[in-house]
Amino acid sequence: MAEDKTFKQEIQNIFEAGKHTPLDKLVFTYKGVLYPSVPCNIDIFQALESFEARNDDILLASYPKCGSNWTLQLLSDMIKVAYSRNALTKIPILEFAAPDKFEKLKQEGSPRLLSTHLLYDNIPKNVFEKRVKIVLVIRNPKDTAVSFFHFYNSNVLYPTYNSWDTFFQDFISGKVAWGSYFDQMVAWNKHIDDDTVYIVTYEEMKQDLKAAVKKMAGFLGISLNEEQVQQIADDGTFKSMKEKAKESYGDFVPVFFRKGEVGDWKNYFTEAQNQEIDAKFEEYLAGTKLGEMINYNVYCK
Repeated sequence: MAEDKTFKQEIQNIFEAGKHTPLDKLVFTYKGVLYPSVPCNIDIFQALESFEARNDDILLASYPKCGSNWTLQLLSDMIKVAYSRNALTKIPILEFAAPDKFEKLKQEGSPRLLSTHLLYDNIPKNVFEKRVKIVLVIRNPKDTAVSFFHFYNSNVLYPTYNSWDTFFQDFISGKVAWGSYFDQMVAWNKHIDDDTVYIVTYEEMKQDLKAAVKKMAGFLGISLNEEQVQQIADDGTFKSMKEKAKESYGDFVPVFFRKGEVGDWKNYFTEAQNQEIDAKFEEYLAGTKLGEMINYNVYCK
C-alpha cells in the first residue's frame, strides 16, 4: 500500500502502545461514544475542532468494518494513477493521534486522502464548509457486526469478548467503539442527496468492483481510462490486497484482513438475534433511501 515505511511504522507503534495499555484503560467515552484509547484521545478530538480542510481533499467515511481499508486502497490507487503521488504514506484516519499530525497534514500535497469513522455530527465542520467530496462506504449490519466481533478479539487495542452473544448485545445497543451502527446510518441518510456525498456499498464492490471503481472516480473527477480502471480493480480484490498487505501492515495483516465475504453472518446469528436486528433495521432504516441501498432483504434474510 505505502511505498515508504511510515504507514507500517505507525501501525506498529499503535499496536505496541496497545500492548502496554491496561485492560481497564483500553476504551474511553467522549461525548457519549466509546473510542479506543490507543490511538484516540481527548486531545486529538479537541484539535479536530479547528482542523483546516481543503476543498480538494477526499474524505472516506465509514462505520468500522464496512470496507474502509479496502476502499482506501482503491482511492489511493486512483490518486496514484491520476496524480503520480502516493496518498497513503501514513494512516489517514482523522481521529487517530500521531506526533505533529496536523502540521504534517498541512505540508501534504493535494489531493489529500483522509478517512474517518466518526458520526456525521462529530466530523470537523470545516470539512462541510469547504465542500470536501466524501465517499461513504456502507455494509449490511449483520456482516458488519460479525466482522467487528472478530476485529475486537484479534486486536490488542480492544477488550476481548468471551462470546459472540455478548458482543452482539453491545453492538445492537451501540456500546462498541465509534458507537451505534444504526445511529450513524440514520445521520448519513439525512445527507444522502448532498452533492458532496457519494455512497458505495461493500456488497456492490464485491459484485462488480470495476464498475464501482469507475463510478467513484467519476464522482471525484479523477480521469481514468478503461485499462487503468481494470488494473485498479484487479489490484483491489480482497485476495490481491491480502497478499500485498504484508508490506504495509506487517504482522498485523490478520487483524485487518479476515474473510472479506458477504453472508458470513449466517454462521453466527441465532434466530432470536436475527429477529432483534431485523426489528432494529425496521425501526431505524426501513423506507429510507440509505436503507434501500443496503438491500437488506437480499443480504440479511
